[in-house]
Amino acid sequence: MSRRLIVGLSAITLVATATPAQAERAALPFPSSAFPLGARVAPVTKQRNVAPGVDLFTVRHGTSTQGWTVTVLMPNGHEDGTLATAQAKAAEVEAAGFTPEVQKVVQPAAADAPAVERYLVRVGQWPFKKRAEADKVVKELKEFDIRAKADYLGDDGLESTGPWNLRVLTIDPRTFRGSFKTSIGKSIAKRETTSSMGKLVGAVAGVNGGFFNIHTVKEIKGDPMGISVVGGKLLSEAVDGRTGLVLNGRKAKITELKSTITATSSDGEKAEIQGVNRAPAADELVLYTEEFGAKTAADGGTEAVIDPQGRVVSARQAGGVVPRGFSVLHGTGLMSDWLLEHAAETATVEIDTKVIDLRTRRAVPLTPQTYVMAGGVGLVRNGRIHITARTDGHASLNMMLRRHPRTMAGVTKNGGLILATVDGRAPGVTVGASMVEAAQLMRWLGAKQAINLDGGGSSAMVVRGKVVNRPSDGAERPVGDGLFVTP
Repeated sequence: MSRRLIVGLSAITLVATATPAQAERAALPFPSSAFPLGARVAPVTKQRNVAPGVDLFTVRHGTSTQGWTVTVLMPNGHEDGTLATAQAKAAEVEAAGFTPEVQKVVQPAAADAPAVERYLVRVGQWPFKKRAEADKVVKELKEFDIRAKADYLGDDGLESTGPWNLRVLTIDPRTFRGSFKTSIGKSIAKRETTSSMGKLVGAVAGVNGGFFNIHTVKEIKGDPMGISVVGGKLLSEAVDGRTGLVLNGRKAKITELKSTITATSSDGEKAEIQGVNRAPAADELVLYTEEFGAKTAADGGTEAVIDPQGRVVSARQAGGVVPRGFSVLHGTGLMSDWLLEHAAETATVEIDTKVIDLRTRRAVPLTPQTYVMAGGVGLVRNGRIHITARTDGHASLNMMLRRHPRTMAGVTKNGGLILATVDGRAPGVTVGASMVEAAQLMRWLGAKQAINLDGGGSSAMVVRGKVVNRPSDGAERPVGDGLFVTP
């Protein structure tokens, strides 16, 4: 097996995972068992101590044996479709003079979603070094108005020999004396790189956080897709029932969450606040905090500017800044009328915020040490693979079966934290992981609870201010939030 040093980690010493004496160097025991993907042998690992109780492992396993095909896109632009859709597309390809193959694939079952049969239309197959042949066919199909792409077979999520390239941070609560934090950077609205956010909080290490809203208006594309609590303050509401990561000091917990936010005016009237620091929909009440970092939406609604004591200091038309130290209640439609009636100047508005752990049915204490981050998909629950793809909005072939770069977080039986990235989208170098493979990797690493964070080009691990993995965009991508280990 290759024992090449990874760029940027040339000072790291190679260690064999199977030797107990060497494994004792790690803050948390690193697995000595066979790698769970590909050939069942121990991987090549390298270890570096980052701080007391914090270790970084580089893990390499497998070799590249796969090549290229051409995948024809369905009418909706996706690679997969129903059998009828695939057969119709195959007939179109055949009429253009090519020889298509309709390939059945199965979207794996999740804990909350059944397995689903899907179909691909493919043309040809070539060795790894002959991608140009696949690209040529893509161009020829385009002349017949048939959209297609050159597709690396290692990305399919079917049987593969790899290779896989991981970075793993293990944090042992018995010897680690720092704390865990999340950060949204300088503001909710703007995206920042993981390394930039890490510098803001003085982190020794960290990874990118959860998904962010790329489909909202461009001014607020840093908005987390789900719950965000920073220093005990709710900065983004939960999507009820989705899995998240709760941090307090050096304690970490993965669970399902919901949040409730209620506004009570001085005349006793109550209203539900539907969102925090995001674009409002019709007839909604949205709370903006000083961390928002952009002007509120100028959508014809009404706003109440509230001081730290809950007093309404001004009522205004929607579309203004959030003054430092203040908050703004923004109403549209019916909720605009509610503000005009119950939150006029000189009134008071009490805002009550609760975050509920749905496993225990108890409120999460919102102290200055409390940080909460939304994940993408639950992966492991009580030591077993438990993928909540439908609940967490990712029950698709692309997310469940296809291999992508991934960032994962896990909690061990003794309360240790595991942060991991698996690089991907680098044919011949590293293939990434499917959602099922991500769960298998976290179980292998010792996680009893695990969650998938944002992946793809967002996947980044930072140690001592430097990116140590290989982001698939070729450079570090600005993201919505990050998860950090601080001294």
